[in-house]
Amino acid sequence: MSSPDFIRIVKDAWKDYDPSRAIHSVSDISANVSTNHVYRIDLDGHQPVIAKLSYFGHYEHFVEDHTIINSLANNLPAPYENLLSRSLMKGNNLYIYRHQDSVLDAWVVFYRPIEIRNRLPRRLDENHIVNLGKQFAHFHRACSSIRNTLPSSSKTLRIDIEHLLQIIETDVGKFEHRGHLEKIKKHCQEFLSACDKLKVASLNQVPVFLDWNIGNFSVTEDLQLFSRWDYDWFRVSSRILDFYFFSRVVSNAGDKTVFSYNISTLWEDRFILFLKSYHAVYPLTETEIRFLPEAYRFFILNYVIKDGRYFFHEIFATKLQMEAYESYLPSVASFPVDLLLHELNI
Repeated sequence: MSSPDFIRIVKDAWKDYDPSRAIHSVSDISANVSTNHVYRIDLDGHQPVIAKLSYFGHYEHFVEDHTIINSLANNLPAPYENLLSRSLMKGNNLYIYRHQDSVLDAWVVFYRPIEIRNRLPRRLDENHIVNLGKQFAHFHRACSSIRNTLPSSSKTLRIDIEHLLQIIETDVGKFEHRGHLEKIKKHCQEFLSACDKLKVASLNQVPVFLDWNIGNFSVTEDLQLFSRWDYDWFRVSSRILDFYFFSRVVSNAGDKTVFSYNISTLWEDRFILFLKSYHAVYPLTETEIRFLPEAYRFFILNYVIKDGRYFFHEIFATKLQMEAYESYLPSVASFPVDLLLHELNI
């Protein structure tokens, strides 16, 4: 079976969007880590456009997420009014093209190119860490301030975990996760029980992007957030879902090409420094800190185990899932919540 012609789908999408502006060329600029595809469309006599093509999940969720992101991009106050790339509209609506044939259901959304300023070094110094703590706190506060102006989101943590439990009851799920089904069920139930105990559903719900690795955002000379791209893991939930990747950004190991998702970055001295800086600007609560290990557990269950083979290429997915069974999930039990509460004087 031949591979889908994604560039042809992107060209068809643009023709449907605006045939009056002819395409000069389409270039694949994907990061080649996930299964999503990103393209640069160069137009004759016009500014280029970025196209994102996805075929994982549900079309309705794709539309919902990008509608919320576009509203967020338009509603964020200064200095974040240009932080996110805006999607192209057709008439009064966000434009999303849907391609369907006998083997593929794929969707394309167009973005305006976003300006990129300074990239952070792979390993940050303490000045970087302190400033980023402040910046992310201000950004979360800005997101919270406009949360009631955004379209509603249908995705919840519970729905995703219940979906995983349904998947492992199917023949495909039983085969993919063979030998680990009871472990998955155990951690799903522990997550749901912890959420009920902590009343996580009552926490402030804000837009979160989760995947805050160093390659996904740029900063100004004085380390203010300037631009953010890659919205694959976007959702509306507790701000705490962002913190595992914050810990990876500031970790002693720094950004690496070959990576793992170990939990220990969440109590490194460097992350505690980040937390203190963040907490001084936009204070965290005891419930949020106690939710931190559960947010990590959710990330592993949802984005590594449930959806890993869609978000990552096969070689990464297999490695990460095996590490999840053997070390990531068991490590949640040893999370030193009291240490973080003590350091933050909560």
